Amino acid sequence: MQTHIVRMSIFTRLYAGIAGIGLTAVALPSFADMTPADWVAHALANTNAPGVAAGVISDGDVRIASGGLRAARQGAAISDDDLWHIGSITKSMTATLVARLVEAEEIRWDDTVGDILGDAIADINPVFADLTYVDLLTHRSGLGANIPRLSSLSFSGALAERDMMADRLRYAEIVLGAEPEGERGAFAYSNAGYVVAGTMAQQSTGQTWEALMQSHVFDVLGLASAGFGAPGSTEVVDQPRGHRGNLWVRAVAPGPAADNVPAMGPGGTVHISVDDMLTYLRAHTSRDEGFLSADSWGRLHTPPAGSDYAMGWAISDEGWLIHNGSNTLWYATAGFAPGQDRVAFFATNYAGDQTIGQAMSDALQQALAD
Repeated sequence: MQTHIVRMSIFTRLYAGIAGIGLTAVALPSFADMTPADWVAHALANTNAPGVAAGVISDGDVRIASGGLRAARQGAAISDDDLWHIGSITKSMTATLVARLVEAEEIRWDDTVGDILGDAIADINPVFADLTYVDLLTHRSGLGANIPRLSSLSFSGALAERDMMADRLRYAEIVLGAEPEGERGAFAYSNAGYVVAGTMAQQSTGQTWEALMQSHVFDVLGLASAGFGAPGSTEVVDQPRGHRGNLWVRAVAPGPAADNVPAMGPGGTVHISVDDMLTYLRAHTSRDEGFLSADSWGRLHTPPAGSDYAMGWAISDEGWLIHNGSNTLWYATAGFAPGQDRVAFFATNYAGDQTIGQAMSDALQQALAD
């Protein structure tokens, strides 16, 4: 499984990038005339999604709704407090972590791959040696999107069973020893680039990306629900489960088969509740200076010249910062209108429906425009 995003000038282009899934138009009433509960009911009635959730903040009004099943045909109902896998929306969190570490003077924006990883990785392709965090986090590194699928299999297993310091160094070694797959300085979406950035942060601090994310982002913002991998337990359906299939939709229990390999964490393995996701988005739209300086927020939210992708955020034609994410079993989309108290998050435990992504993208666009 891989995590994908396609940059869009219209929201429907977001969903089209997930595993080559096509789009079918959905007639969605104006979100201005709907509550999140209305949208949830509409999405459940018009798609194959077992469960969905919606969260919107607009000028101080916080609205959260959810509905459907945690696992298809198993009867466990979704609740408003349930956890959702957010795939590549994780990227903005990794970039936020890097900004926090820069402000803590543990790393620098212009640290290079060669400087940080050169002593730990034997054969770095010289064309990648001077890549910086900025290159990696804006997808302008020239690195491939992912490591080869066969190589990825060697990283399989549960997070608790893996050595994340060693795994990510080995993952980075595979990526950095390969030939470029894109032009340096040109946008080319790369999950692997985010893993390299996370590996650099680990090497500089001596802590795993998970530990750094927990202490520098989740704990500071009070995101108590946030964690890594597919949520819930295998024994009981206590959280939503991701789903495979099209005509026959089936749940996948938490475990190695339910997510990308743990090494891919910096590119897309976070799960979180709707309420905590809204808190995270609100920190970004308000540019909370108790969390990051104005300069750091500016770096995170401003794309390179001539580009429309910043650090973990695509910039819409309207100037909103948005991103989607999927590990092919889940799908989520999130965004905010900078400087306004307007954020939105939509999630489902299914990515195989040709209509759900369209419905969520439409809802996000309309929620941010209201």
